[in-house]
Amino acid sequence: MSETRVSEFDGTSLAAARTREAAVSGTVILAGLALAKLVVQFAGIRHYGFFRDELYYMACGEHLAWGYVDQPPLIALVAWLSRHLLGDSLFSLRLLPVLAGAAIVFLTGLLTRELGGGRFAQFLAAAAMLFAPAYLAFDSFFSMNAFEPVFWLLCAWFGVRIVLGASPRLWLAFGAVAGLGLENKHSMAVFGFAIVAGLVLSGQSQLFRSRWIWIGGLVAFALFLPNLLWESRHGWPQIEVVRNAQLYKNIPISPLRFLGEQIAFLHPLALPVWLGGLAWCFFSTSGRRFRFLGWTYLIVMAIFMILGGKSYYPLPVYPLLMAAGGVAIEQFFESSARQSLRAAFPSLLIVGGLIALPFGVPMLPVATFLRYSQMLPYSKVVKTERDAVYAPLPQLYADMFGWDTMAETVAQVYQSLPATDHADCGILGGNYGEAGAIDHYGPALGLPQALSGHNSYFYWGPRGYSGGCMIIFGERSDEFIKYFGDVRRAATVTSPHAMPNEQRVPVYVCRKPIAPLAVLWPRFKMII
Repeated sequence: MSETRVSEFDGTSLAAARTREAAVSGTVILAGLALAKLVVQFAGIRHYGFFRDELYYMACGEHLAWGYVDQPPLIALVAWLSRHLLGDSLFSLRLLPVLAGAAIVFLTGLLTRELGGGRFAQFLAAAAMLFAPAYLAFDSFFSMNAFEPVFWLLCAWFGVRIVLGASPRLWLAFGAVAGLGLENKHSMAVFGFAIVAGLVLSGQSQLFRSRWIWIGGLVAFALFLPNLLWESRHGWPQIEVVRNAQLYKNIPISPLRFLGEQIAFLHPLALPVWLGGLAWCFFSTSGRRFRFLGWTYLIVMAIFMILGGKSYYPLPVYPLLMAAGGVAIEQFFESSARQSLRAAFPSLLIVGGLIALPFGVPMLPVATFLRYSQMLPYSKVVKTERDAVYAPLPQLYADMFGWDTMAETVAQVYQSLPATDHADCGILGGNYGEAGAIDHYGPALGLPQALSGHNSYFYWGPRGYSGGCMIIFGERSDEFIKYFGDVRRAATVTSPHAMPNEQRVPVYVCRKPIAPLAVLWPRFKMII
């Protein structure tokens, strides 16, 4: 072997070794950030109480089906699995969202690496996701929103790999993840459409000549089909929920405010990262082949803004821009004149994230948080629902208070009734949080399953109760008690830290219905 060839071989080996070393060290960095995410989320995992929606999802988990009025089936199945495998404590239920949050941090860094980012870029993008206030909040309780970004990120990662020349068979994995994502939340369809349209708009239409992309689409459709059939058989209730929410619940906001709330959700100091990522996709030579990610973001934003969606709906798309932004800022700091800022910017981002941390993770005692929030009223920037009135505690935290007290108060009323009434005394909560509180805490207190006309509870019906004896409490109770000839206010649930409409909840014992409960049941319906 000639000296020249030996030299070339040694150079190639050295370059490969350095690449492997960089990959390993980058993975270690990302693992460290994912671990930091776990530590942060575990700091608040047992604090306060169950969030309103958590109680509802656990109730849905006891009525497994291929669909529900207001969500696909996956969240209920995961709730059922979590409760039966891990238990029904706060820690058990919230463990999977916390792990999903750590996965998002790690996957954001991996996507950054696929886009060509080095260790600095990977660190910056992953750190930006770690400290994004909205992500901290979503990963603090059990909901579809905690898992949705994982599905979007994985699909984006597969798409980038394919664009870089990986086997087109990866479209099968893309389809499988997209199908599961649709069973988690229907907004996965928005992302799927956006990423396909983005590939076309960015000049990647040759990818559609492969049969694997079409087979992947069939895989996604097949996984989504059971829920689609359920929706069809039940008259498309998800459409009714969205329509009623837009009419009676959600606050219409201007496009400018919609965009402004994105900045608040992700932390203002992270704006240069994701905005730089968007610019890098469209205007950088190195980002040109990933332009479909920029188009994906713009299309997702346009769809939700045009359809009047809540401003947090596009949040799962931001890891894509954070990954691109990590690369963009890394390239920006390559200039020797900007090297001094290389460490300053991520340090500033981390400090800012730590300051906002208590607004996403319930880590402080209530009194301490209230004092802290007076100094930095970060949580009062965003209001998405008409009944989410500003209160000392933000809605995320206020809706974690009062449910155990509510169940205990209702149990006292129930036990005060003659024993002969118990067999036919239904307990009706005005909304799914109130009914969910009875279903979760009630068995230990000797209570039967609750009734409610709210969303999926309405479809579970009156459970055979005649209506001759009813305990009615919570939302719309002043309306419901008019269907009874004998009404007695038996107690008041007092929860000073709850949402204002849940701070003083009347509990009524009602008798002499104007009609059997089965006949009255349609009047209790509230799909929103």
